[in-house]
Amino acid sequence: MRIQRGALVVAAVAALVGVPLLGGLALADNKHVSEALEHAKEAVSHGKQGHADALVKHAEGALKHAEAAQKDVKNPHLDEGVKELQAAVEHGKAGHADVATKHAEGAVTHLSEVK
Repeated sequence: MRIQRGALVVAAVAALVGVPLLGGLALADNKHVSEALEHAKEAVSHGKQGHADALVKHAEGALKHAEAAQKDVKNPHLDEGVKELQAAVEHGKAGHADVATKHAEGAVTHLSEVK
């Protein structure tokens, strides 16, 4: 009885300490996803105003954070978000703000789904 109670206490302490630590690691990974999402939203905003150069700047920032997140987070939405951001940068550099905006919007949709 005494050994079981001790094991229960150890398990409870491990859960109380371990879960927040693991949760903190997940939040650290998602920090890049959050930053990517914010930049992608800014890219969309500028693209709707026809500012291809500003769209490219924010899409590149979003891409940088999304690729950093890929090192730690495996998620198909993150992968698709990266593809959309790459296309947004490519079209934005070509001066196609309207097409680049559609890709940036696709990135926002996918990045919003990353858990």
